Amino acid sequence: MTTPDAKADLLRYLQDARDALLWKLDGLCEYDIRRPLTPTGTNLLGLVKHTAGVELGYFGDTFGRPYFAENPPPWWYTQDAEPEADMWATPDESREDIAGLYRRAWEHAGGTIAALPLEATGRVPWWPEERRETTLHHVLVRV
Repeated sequence: MTTPDAKADLLRYLQDARDALLWKLDGLCEYDIRRPLTPTGTNLLGLVKHTAGVELGYFGDTFGRPYFAENPPPWWYTQDAEPEADMWATPDESREDIAGLYRRAWEHAGGTIAALPLEATGRVPWWPEERRETTLHHVLVRV
């Protein structure tokens, strides 16, 4: 019997979900990945963009490792973005651009996860002040 490794288990499940999300784009044409599926304009490619932003925010900014330290994109939460702007792909954002950003988000998150113990604390800037402090464990479960 092997010794349980909670961090490795959480990371394995996270990677399974990441891979499954990108797999949903396989074989779909540009129209299908960009077609709005909700009244807010959300589309499949936008969900990948949103998820990249979620990982960059939670595993980056929360733990003092911002990915967009300079020149964040217009849809980033620190900008005066249109509501839900991270939920759809703009015409100038290609499938490769967004999938690439998502994979870079995995690498950035991986650096945070490798460097910190599960008990490490961080602050989520967009949460209400009284709940901003959290742990890496909580963030891994949430994401």
